[in-house]
Amino acid sequence: MSVSVTPTPFSTSVESFIGNTPLLPLSHAGANQVKIAAKLEWQQLGGSVKARAAYRIIRDAINRGELRQDRRLLDATSGNTGIAYAAILSRLGLPLTLFVPENASEERKTLFKALGAEVRYTSRYESTEGAQEAARELAEMHPESYFYADQYSNPSNWKAHYESTADEIWKQTDGQITHFVAGLGTTGTFIGTGRRLKELNPDIKLIALQPDSALHGLEGWKHLESAGSPSIYDHRLADRFIDISTENAYAAIREAARNEGVLLSPSSAANLSGAQRIASEIDQGFVVTMFPDDYSKYGSVINNLF
Repeated sequence: MSVSVTPTPFSTSVESFIGNTPLLPLSHAGANQVKIAAKLEWQQLGGSVKARAAYRIIRDAINRGELRQDRRLLDATSGNTGIAYAAILSRLGLPLTLFVPENASEERKTLFKALGAEVRYTSRYESTEGAQEAARELAEMHPESYFYADQYSNPSNWKAHYESTADEIWKQTDGQITHFVAGLGTTGTFIGTGRRLKELNPDIKLIALQPDSALHGLEGWKHLESAGSPSIYDHRLADRFIDISTENAYAAIREAARNEGVLLSPSSAANLSGAQRIASEIDQGFVVTMFPDDYSKYGSVINNLF
């Protein structure tokens, strides 16, 4: 295809498969006047919430002339953003190089290969920070060959949610949302959605979730005190922070399967756990959270739960 991508290829091959995910009502242990619902974000191209940010990053880079057939998109990822990049770029006929910690799940590694991404694995002990450093070094060595997307610093990440996710939630709840609950990874989902929701109604409470320790099993999440904050993160936005243990998240996977009929990833289950905690503390309200992805990329890790 041509190195110049017009809006038509986007709208016909990609854009219609991004966003507009359903809002699933959930049962919970809170009061009868409290509702909980979750956005089923795996129902997008690439199978996760990261489709929104990946699409916006790619679209903006192409429109600026920074991404083209002779200049590969390069980024570090724990998995889902890389899969979203690969799914979108395969449809646009553009190349991709990813740096990924070697302890990514086998399902994710298979998807990278199937979607045609070039993958370079980094030490599991350095987490995504090591993958970021390796990607940054390659981009600095060969700036003519790579567009370094840098999802942790790229404002297109949070803007994707500011311009889509928040308005979807507002419409789907008829403006009745009282609390938004989401985990922190790149922080794009929380920052973009939260900023727009506060504009729509300043009384909406924004609840940020993070792992309860530096050593955790919530792939893609950040323990900000030990891992540091992405540059797109705004520490002033959250009304409250809640720590979620890996054990509680895994317990919520079982609970969601048996009580809600959905098979969740650890991060989605952690969001559910946080939303249920908020619901149990209030007498009335409408708590909305995100289910970033489903069980399908984590079977090798959590099959023993059932």
